[in-house]
Amino acid sequence: MNANVNPQEIAKFGALASRWWDPNGPQRPLHELNPVRLDYVRRHHALRGARVLDVGCGAGLLSEAMAGEGARVTGIDLSPELIDVAQLHLLESGRQAEYRVVSAEDLAAECPGSFDAVTCMEMLEHVPDPASVLRACFTLLAPGGMLLLSTLNRTPAAFALAIVGAEYVARLLPKGTHDYRSFIKPSELAAALRAAGFELRDVSGLSYNPITRRAAITGNAAVNYLMAAEKPNV
Repeated sequence: MNANVNPQEIAKFGALASRWWDPNGPQRPLHELNPVRLDYVRRHHALRGARVLDVGCGAGLLSEAMAGEGARVTGIDLSPELIDVAQLHLLESGRQAEYRVVSAEDLAAECPGSFDAVTCMEMLEHVPDPASVLRACFTLLAPGGMLLLSTLNRTPAAFALAIVGAEYVARLLPKGTHDYRSFIKPSELAAALRAAGFELRDVSGLSYNPITRRAAITGNAAVNYLMAAEKPNV
């Protein structure tokens, strides 16, 4: 088992598994961000027939959405509770996906070059070594494959909105969901992607209004942001 894991983080999110698919539950913001995340993936890689890996899939919100677009999806997470819920939800939705309790690093050793696209959304800020995940994603992708990421910027605005606002004022997320010290600046993520061998293709802001419950892709990356990077086709 790969050591790039924080057991407290796994336990924290595993405890939310039973209500992960509740659109008004503790993962409500993820439900409202999901259509925008899906749109971003579609912008950068066609999904129908594509082999797609969803790293840190949780209980499968994005995985199922991509499967609904015709992708052949594998979702991985290190929380057995979340994977159990993801598999159960497939029985309700009727969609097709494969879920496994395995790290990106261990899967990369098992099946390199197996995927056309890899998504890793709201996950890098929860692992001890994000660069290790990026290197694994590079290995997992076929040449010409795309990596689609989202995470939180390490700015005062992100602290105010994602932690103070979302966790303590609006109580949209359980307290302790995020650790500001683990937020990642776009420049840091871009440097880590280049070090892993990727070519950066896009950086976009991701806005979320908890009052209107609407999310959108924007030019402002001060809080949430998305990145697309390509594995060179050589």
